Amino acid sequence: MGALARNRKRIDECLSSNSPFSPYSHISKRPRLFSSSSSQTTTTRPVFSSNRAVARVSRYPAAQLPLRRIHAPVKPEKFSSSSSCSGRGDQSGDVTVMGNLLRRYANAKNEALATCKSKKREEEEEEVIQLDDDDQNRVSEDSSIEEVVDLGEDEPDVQELETKRVPCEAQATQPSASSVASDFTTLTVNNSCLKVESSEQMRELLALNPEDLPSYKKLIEELDRKTTPKLKQLGFEIQVNESKRALFESLRPKKKPVEEAPREPFIPLKEEEKAVVERAFSYANRRKVLVTHENSNIQITGELLQCLKPCAWLNDEVINVYLELLKEREKRDPKKFLKCHFFNTFFYKKLIGGRSGYDYKAVRRWTTQKKLGYSLIDCDKIFVPIHKEIHWCLAVINKRDQKFQYLDSLGGRDTKVMQLLAKYYADEVKEKSGKDVDVSSWEFECVEDLPEQENGFDCGVFMIKYADFYSRGLDLCFHQKHMPYFRLRTAKEVLQLRAD
Repeated sequence: MGALARNRKRIDECLSSNSPFSPYSHISKRPRLFSSSSSQTTTTRPVFSSNRAVARVSRYPAAQLPLRRIHAPVKPEKFSSSSSCSGRGDQSGDVTVMGNLLRRYANAKNEALATCKSKKREEEEEEVIQLDDDDQNRVSEDSSIEEVVDLGEDEPDVQELETKRVPCEAQATQPSASSVASDFTTLTVNNSCLKVESSEQMRELLALNPEDLPSYKKLIEELDRKTTPKLKQLGFEIQVNESKRALFESLRPKKKPVEEAPREPFIPLKEEEKAVVERAFSYANRRKVLVTHENSNIQITGELLQCLKPCAWLNDEVINVYLELLKEREKRDPKKFLKCHFFNTFFYKKLIGGRSGYDYKAVRRWTTQKKLGYSLIDCDKIFVPIHKEIHWCLAVINKRDQKFQYLDSLGGRDTKVMQLLAKYYADEVKEKSGKDVDVSSWEFECVEDLPEQENGFDCGVFMIKYADFYSRGLDLCFHQKHMPYFRLRTAKEVLQLRAD
C-alpha cells in the first residue's frame, strides 16, 4: 500500500486521458483557456499534481491573439476630393485642401468657357444680313410656321440646328403640314424672317463659310480623281458582260413552245382499277403468277410487280413486258401511232459484249423478217433501253429526223452510245438489204429540256415514259409530279396486258 501511495500521482497521470501513455491518448479535445488573477494575458501552467478539470486544461497551450495592426504613414492620393480616408492619419487635411483647389479650378474653367460662348453669340448678333430687294419682298410677317436656325461658328452643328414650329401672333389657327410644305418655308435668322420657296435655297442659306469652301472643293476633287477611273472601269466591264450574255442567249437553242398536254396519256384510273392494283401489291400475292405475256414468254409475279410501288427500282421483266405492250398497241392502231421497234433491256449488253466493245454478230438474228414480221429499217424510231449499273437511260435511232438521240433523266451525256448505235444501224442495213447507208450526216443529240427526275429511284419510269410519248409522236410534256400516277397506270396496263 505504501508503494502504491507513493506512486499514486504517476498512476493518475497514466490514467488521465491526456497522458501519452494513456490508452485514450488518441482522442483530441479542444484547448481551453483560463486567466490567472495576477496577469491579463492568457498563459498556460503545467500542472501535473492534480486530476482536476483545471489541471487537465492547463496542459494545453494558450491561444495567441492576432498581431496588432499598426498604421504606417500613407502618401495621400493625387487629386483626391474626399475629406477623410481610413488609415490616412493626419493627411486628411491636405487631401481636403487639394479637393477644394480642384473644385475652384473647375468652376473657374466653366465660367471662362461660358464667357467665351456668350461673347461669340454677341458678335454673331451684331452681324447684319443683307437681303436683296426680291428677298425683302418675300418677308412674311404672317407666316404660320417658322424654322428657327441657330448658326454656329464655322459650320452648322447638328445639335445646334433646331427646328421649332411656332404659331405667329398674326394668325390664330395653324394650317396643315402638307399645305405649309407646298406653299413656302420660313427661315428665321437673327430675329429676321426670310421666306424660302425651295429646298435648294434652304441649302444655300445654310452653306458653309466661304473660307472653308476651298478645302472642301479640294476634298471633292480628290475623291473624284480616285473614284472616277474605277467607275469607268466598272461601267466598261458591265458593258462587256452584257454583250457576252446577249451573245450566249442568241446561241442558246430556243425552247419549243409548251403545248397543251393531251388527255390520253393522263386518263385517271377508276376506283375498280385502283383496287385491282392494290390487291396485286398485297403480300399474299408475292409468290403468285399474276400474268404471263405469251409473245415474250415473261411471267409477272406479285414480287416482280412490287417494283412499281413508290420508291422502288424497275426490273427488267416489267420493263420488257411494257415495251412489248407498246408494240402491240401500235399494231392495233397503226394510224394513231408511229411505226416503232422496241429492243429489250438485254440488246445493248449483247451488242457491246465483244472483246472490242462491239459485236454485231451477237445480235444479228434478233431482227430477222421472220421473227419480227417487219423490217427494222422501215421503222420511224427504234428504242434501245440502256442500263448503267444502277441507272436507266434511253437511246433512240430516229430515222424520221435522221438523229441519234440520248435521253437521260439526270441530264447525263454519252456520245459513245450513239456512236455504237450508228455503227450498228449501218451494219444492220447492209446485212438485211445489202445497201450502204451514210449516217455520218446524222445528228448526235443529247436531248435537253426533257423531264428530269428529282430523286434516286424513278429513272426506270422516266425511261419507259420517254418511249411511250415518243412513240405517240408527242413532246415530253410530263414532270416528276406525274410519277406516282404513271406507276399505278403501268401496273394496271401490265395486269391487263394492254397499253392504252
